[in-house]
Amino acid sequence: MNTTTSPKDQLVADLKRVMSDAEQLLHATAGQASTEVAGLRARIQDTLATARANLSDAQAAVVGKAKAAGRATDDYVHDNPWKAVGVAAGVGLVIGLLIGRR
Repeated sequence: MNTTTSPKDQLVADLKRVMSDAEQLLHATAGQASTEVAGLRARIQDTLATARANLSDAQAAVVGKAKAAGRATDDYVHDNPWKAVGVAAGVGLVIGLLIGRR
């Protein structure tokens, strides 16, 4: 199981955490009756809705690109199996040499 996260995954997680914190803040200030606070709450809710939609769209695009890359790689390996075996052996040799130097 891979426990490291990519910078993109970390950014998505951070954005989700910020949006969650902002929603909690909105719920905490729900009892405020000031017109300024009400206006600010409405703007924040609109911004959060837009951010959530944009984040969802970006996440879907990244997943789509990753699936397309996986399909392209799978097609290449099926079309050129010996080249793929050679590349994998070369990468394994380089990794083995690097580990052996320690």
